[in-house]
Amino acid sequence: MALHRPNPPPSRNGVGASCVVLPAGPWSLVIDFLPQRFPGVSMDTWLQRLHAGDVIDDQGQVLAPDAPYRAGLRLYYFRALAAEPHIPFEATILWQDEHLLVVDKPHFLPVVPSGKYLQETVLIRLKNALGLETLSPIHRIDRDTAGLVLFSKQVASRGAYQELFRTRQVDKTYECIAPWNADLPWPISRHSRIVASEHFMQQAEIDGVPNALTHITPIEVQGPLARYALKPVTGQRHQLRVHMAALGLPIRWDGIYPTLTPEGSADYSLPLQLLAKTIAFTDPMTGTPRVFESAQKLRGLATVS
Repeated sequence: MALHRPNPPPSRNGVGASCVVLPAGPWSLVIDFLPQRFPGVSMDTWLQRLHAGDVIDDQGQVLAPDAPYRAGLRLYYFRALAAEPHIPFEATILWQDEHLLVVDKPHFLPVVPSGKYLQETVLIRLKNALGLETLSPIHRIDRDTAGLVLFSKQVASRGAYQELFRTRQVDKTYECIAPWNADLPWPISRHSRIVASEHFMQQAEIDGVPNALTHITPIEVQGPLARYALKPVTGQRHQLRVHMAALGLPIRWDGIYPTLTPEGSADYSLPLQLLAKTIAFTDPMTGTPRVFESAQKLRGLATVS
């Protein structure tokens, strides 16, 4: 018997469909299940999506608002945001070949769709501008962080690049501006255990087997601030921000560590002073050494506030 392969619908405006497989359960209609499975999306929103033809099954059939529930059915649906805030910054393409695309991302611009950002992301902007349906990030950096991001252009070669990150064959250097403390034993290797905190926006260090390692070296000192080179060996979420804050040196204008600021309070004039500065690796498709450097700049140390 031939295996059934998922058949997702074409993307819309660069955005691919999300997917859910209907589990066994007591629901009579699909609309009875969806708001329970996704409590953050209202019944009215799901009805609007169904009326608009934005919910489709694996055979390409558009589901009506009264579509019966059938366990095992694979559904695809398209997210839409009524009032997505525009982000007035653009990413720059530094280099590309048939397999790889290297982007220099500004502060405040998310890499991929999440939360209230969909079209206003590096991925969707690039897919729409270049017509590359298969474009996908090989790794990610925070929305607040500026600098280098690598994208895969072909599904066939994507795994080879992902393997470089998985096996730590990529040399990454970040730079940041943070307070200076001459009493610390520089250079420092911060080795600790980072886990999710009580608030979903934050991570925290706890006792236990270390899972995060960062090498931290001062580059330049000016008064109460310094510029640091940060070399993460591991890739825990918010690792660099957590490690600097744990040393008593929170990165300048960090709205999450050590204190979480209210959502929506981002100030474009005060970007997080963290930059994915350089990235180096041997290209698995050609064997060529690759080194890329961001053209983004952190604020001068003299602008102390």
